[in-house]
Amino acid sequence: MNKRLAKISRKTKETDITCELILDGSGKSDINTGVGFFDHMLEGFAKHGLFDLYLTCKGDLDVDTHHTIEDTGIVLGKAIAEALGDKKGVRRYGHFMLPMDEALIACAIDLCGRPYFNFNLSFPEERCGDMEMAMVREFFYALSYSGEMNLHLKQLDGLNSHHIAEAAFKAFAKSLDMATGFDDRIEDVLSTKGAL
Repeated sequence: MNKRLAKISRKTKETDITCELILDGSGKSDINTGVGFFDHMLEGFAKHGLFDLYLTCKGDLDVDTHHTIEDTGIVLGKAIAEALGDKKGVRRYGHFMLPMDEALIACAIDLCGRPYFNFNLSFPEERCGDMEMAMVREFFYALSYSGEMNLHLKQLDGLNSHHIAEAAFKAFAKSLDMATGFDDRIEDVLSTKGAL
């Protein structure tokens, strides 16, 4: 089986991003966005989803982290969609409930080609390191729409913002790994319409 991969570059007046994503990887990553906590979240995504992710972003961090994180979501979503190709044989749906200490986060995904985003996480602290916690929502929103996926993130418990955010990134990774996996019983795409 050929590895499913995508290479995406995106340059604007606010960010310059290059991304290589291998869906059928082993969890390797080399990430530099200039936002340390965000890099940590993306490394966790790669490791726990068993994706290989190589990503650099030069953003206008003198303004704030917004453009860097949101635009990275756009690029990573596009990379996921491109790497998936025609989606033949993939499970389409993925879900995972991930505990991290006191935090418990549920994630569900449908790679249906129709973007929708439902986010129900609450962060007690305003920031973790150099990242505003409000940017977690912006990242996943951008990713779900550029990746054309239905994405739900729900917090069942949690008191620590670091744990809540990290559990969300890892739950998303595990769900995406499930949804992008193959099932030999699926001969075309998993849809009565014949297309995703």
